[in-house]
Amino acid sequence: MPLESAVNSLGFAKPVAETRVVVAMSGGVDSSVVAAQLAEEGYDVVGVTLQLYDHGAALAKKGACCAGRDIHDARRVAEEMGFPHYVLDYENTFREAVMDEFADSYLAGATPVPCIRCNERVKFKDLLETAKDLDADCMATGHYIQRMMGPMGAELHSAADPTKDQSYFLFSTTQEQLDFLRFPLGHLPSKEATRALAAKYGLSVADKPDSQDICFVPDGDYAAVIEKLRPGAAEPGDIVDVDGTILAQHRGVIHYTIGQRRGLGIGGLADPLYVVRLDVDAKQVIVGPKSMLATRRVPVREINWIGDGDLMDAGAREIAVRVRSTRPPIDATLRPISATEAEVELSVAEQGVSPGQACVFYDPESTRVLGGGWIWRGY
Repeated sequence: MPLESAVNSLGFAKPVAETRVVVAMSGGVDSSVVAAQLAEEGYDVVGVTLQLYDHGAALAKKGACCAGRDIHDARRVAEEMGFPHYVLDYENTFREAVMDEFADSYLAGATPVPCIRCNERVKFKDLLETAKDLDADCMATGHYIQRMMGPMGAELHSAADPTKDQSYFLFSTTQEQLDFLRFPLGHLPSKEATRALAAKYGLSVADKPDSQDICFVPDGDYAAVIEKLRPGAAEPGDIVDVDGTILAQHRGVIHYTIGQRRGLGIGGLADPLYVVRLDVDAKQVIVGPKSMLATRRVPVREINWIGDGDLMDAGAREIAVRVRSTRPPIDATLRPISATEAEVELSVAEQGVSPGQACVFYDPESTRVLGGGWIWRGY
């Protein structure tokens, strides 16, 4: 191969030392390994960590990304590996772009996924623009997803390890963003392989536990966060059956999600009841049998399409979809209504499909992610 056409591991036809890559560092083991690996290979690495919410609260909180301890850990990794590291205050941006919508979505009876909005509106938008301002050739993250080159350009694919795959949370990545992004961990067979690399590089975070919670929701207590963001939001009301019969009282619609069975305070029934709908205006939690949770028709809007051609070009098409992050993709038919709206018909009924969740599209014949959209109402 002629020297001038050789490309480095990040896909650039230039020397490694002249290729600048901004690494989005959360302070966890994944992004730390990405930064360390690229630094060891000789790339011009710049680490950036986002402070996303109140620093005082962050310092007191453990077990969530982008908290005070994590900022310290990211800085320490940069010092260990010898590359510059910056902390950017994105608190106002994060609140406006992610936290406020999270609260308002819950108050409207939806079940939002703030991690997707954070990737879409903060990390892959504002931070990506910052990387370009730093004259970076690309931005790398520790997400478990693969970027592959196809005949039409860069494609998004599921991670090699299905148990760590984060494609559900990255469906809104645009083609322009994908051209600039790199995901060095997506091909690894397991999280153990990542930790082995962290140990190889001697990183202080090699044994750091994975974060489990949404970063601004301590201990998974969504209602407490919403009440703090929207004082007075937890207004009490009735728990009713599908015929409108009052069965019990609740302390606020924000405490319930579609498909919930526990914590309803309804006893003495032969068959368990589940939350099948939330009526925010009437302050009602509607419950019914499990069978009422099943649906095959899923309306989707705000679609981001990164498959070949335009969404409307081929009309209805057979795809695979994921309607929640914890379920594997299932066969479905995608019927476009416009460039950003469609109806998805599932081959098998799914239970608990909720407005506010994502519906992610996959090529049924490969690991390619075709995009996705937001579920916006039920039938």
